[in-house]
Amino acid sequence: LYFFNKANNTLLKYLLSITCSYFKSHLPNLNNSGEKEIRSKVHSKIEQSNKEYFLKEQIKEINKELGSDSQRDEEIEEFRKKLEEIKPHISKDTYKEVSKQLDRFARMHPDSGDSQQIHTYLEWVFELPFGKLTSKSLKVSDVKRELDNDHFSLVKPKDRIVEFFSVRELANRRGVSLDKSAGAILCFWGPPGVGKTSLANSIANALGRPLVRIALGGLEDVNELRGHRRTYVGAMPGRIVQGLIDAKSMDPVVVLDEVDKVGQNHRGDPTAVLLEILDPEQNVEYRDYYLNFNIDLSKAIFIATANDLSTIPAPLRDRMEFIDVNSYTPDEKLEIAKQYLIPQELKKHALKAEEFELRDDALKLLIDEYTRESGVRGLRRKIAGLMRQVATKMLINEELEKISIDIDDLPEYADKKVFEVSQIDKLPLVGVVNGLAWTAVGGDMLKIEAIKIKGKGLVKLTGSLGDVMKESAYIAFSVVKILIDNHKLAVAQEDIYNKYDLHIHVPEGATPKDGPSAGITMAVAIASILSEQKIDNSVAMTGELTLTGKVLPIGGLKEKLIAAYKAGVTKAIIPQKNFDRDIEDIPIEVLHAIKILPVVNIDEVLSEVLIPNESYQE
Repeated sequence: LYFFNKANNTLLKYLLSITCSYFKSHLPNLNNSGEKEIRSKVHSKIEQSNKEYFLKEQIKEINKELGSDSQRDEEIEEFRKKLEEIKPHISKDTYKEVSKQLDRFARMHPDSGDSQQIHTYLEWVFELPFGKLTSKSLKVSDVKRELDNDHFSLVKPKDRIVEFFSVRELANRRGVSLDKSAGAILCFWGPPGVGKTSLANSIANALGRPLVRIALGGLEDVNELRGHRRTYVGAMPGRIVQGLIDAKSMDPVVVLDEVDKVGQNHRGDPTAVLLEILDPEQNVEYRDYYLNFNIDLSKAIFIATANDLSTIPAPLRDRMEFIDVNSYTPDEKLEIAKQYLIPQELKKHALKAEEFELRDDALKLLIDEYTRESGVRGLRRKIAGLMRQVATKMLINEELEKISIDIDDLPEYADKKVFEVSQIDKLPLVGVVNGLAWTAVGGDMLKIEAIKIKGKGLVKLTGSLGDVMKESAYIAFSVVKILIDNHKLAVAQEDIYNKYDLHIHVPEGATPKDGPSAGITMAVAIASILSEQKIDNSVAMTGELTLTGKVLPIGGLKEKLIAAYKAGVTKAIIPQKNFDRDIEDIPIEVLHAIKILPVVNIDEVLSEVLIPNESYQE
């Protein structure tokens, strides 16, 4: 055993010595192989770099021969010349920033990516109209004349615009510097199609300034207004700077369209940028992220437009003065169509005035039953549709000299009626009352119906009603209960409201409705159905109701009364406070046709509309 172990140890030592000898002899070869591979890679990279360098130098020499390099030098020199030209009109910081970028551009190789980026930047900078202003002086008489020529009616908005510019002209004449903090920004608000943007266009024409329209509807990215930083691919200045470039002037009229529809998300809040733009204290140093220097926006006139003031943030509202551009009456639409729309569309469709006639009766029907809007945008489209058909017929039949469209011809040209004007019922009914509503497209008459079913005094509401309108119904029911308990409303049974369930419905069922202004209307419907007294069908009403029976003011009175006028209503019940403050805004033709009845509580309302059973004769 001893000899066996000794033999094994000897063998193991021998094998280890052979292995060590092998590695010692081959390790230098392995090291040499690795070094060769590394040297080969480095050498190939150096060769590639040298090759690229020589190729670029060859291209450079070829460009010199072709004159391309001299063109670049000329371009750089042109940039430097432009920089010196605008130097008196820019700040030191602006000059320093642009000069720095120009020096970088001159040092860079023309084929590098950064060179192209800076070249684009410099092109944007030198397109800005630094120091360029319109030479026309401000004259209020021009503003007034332009507004009157371009717009029918709109007396109050036009007067307010004239007042706004009168202050500016007087200050200019007397050399008075207006307080920047007092510089209000005009905001025209009202339903679509009533002429908000066209008012701004008339102002620009009167002042001889270019008009820049910036659509803000759906804008969520703050960089759209302020510009993208140059580190991003495809970066460019914001819409404000682009607007100045398009206007080729530093004092344009800038229309911020649909300022109430600006959104916000993780990219920032665009309203914060608007705060800076519209604040006279801040917009003298407005900074665009792309340009990276301040721009003076104080010479520009900013005008905003909006449909709904409730969606505009409070800080932004504080910087604006709102001018209400109301809905047009049917008579105003008729005159607008005759004086403006028809002549404009005749020109667009290459027709002569003597070749086309739209009778007044057909035009009135077109306004009432083919369009439903506060403005005249839809009416313009309908008139354009008629003229297209007239143009087609005159081409087909060249003997036609004139086409006249009256009320009987209208279905042939304008297809079927789209809307039906709500009309009052022919006879007084129990539980059916005429309410008045206000929508984005104007006013409407809203019938409210109520019935009673044997039950336990529950109230069921249908008609796609919102929470506020449902609460108004519950308040109305409670008020009527109090009237019955206090013997102010005669009913067949003392506790009749506990023996019947009430079902209140507001057609049309598919149309969502909300708001507090139907309070007195619902109370009248409930009082009528419980007392079984009929309601005067010639009366329409609007007003918010409180638990104590008081009638509170509402909004949209003008639009509501216009709808009542179109429906054939002869009496309208409105809150006393609305009568005191808003009656002067109501068109004169509406006041001549409708007797306005101001009320302060529900007792006055019921006394005007409920017809006692014994006095009613069918």
